[in-house]
Amino acid sequence: MITVRHRGDFKNIERFFSASKKLNLQTVLNRYGTIGVAALSNATPVDSGLTASSWDYKIESRGNGYALTWFNSNVHNGSVIAILIQYGHGTGTGGYVPPRDYINPAMKPIFDKIAEDLWKEVTSL
Repeated sequence: MITVRHRGDFKNIERFFSASKKLNLQTVLNRYGTIGVAALSNATPVDSGLTASSWDYKIESRGNGYALTWFNSNVHNGSVIAILIQYGHGTGTGGYVPPRDYINPAMKPIFDKIAEDLWKEVTSL
């Protein structure tokens, strides 16, 4: 024979779920979207300045969460110039331009801070 006993209620979990509905994670993501654009713009190697000034971000709602994406709109002959700078590329004359890792160092502290701030937001409920 199996016996199940229960005492108490679900008021703590109900309060948590109610509060989590009111979280405004988009505000945090918007703030870091702007910070990321500034960091990428400042870190981008400058020739004409077009690539550095072509950074932007978007926030998308995906299922049960959000996606924050940074992108660069400077495209030449179908290639995103920021990616060519980051990973290197061949030239039309048979040469090679080596990669310059500027995106990862610029974004790592921002990723760390986003994770920290979102964790604080969620655990402050």
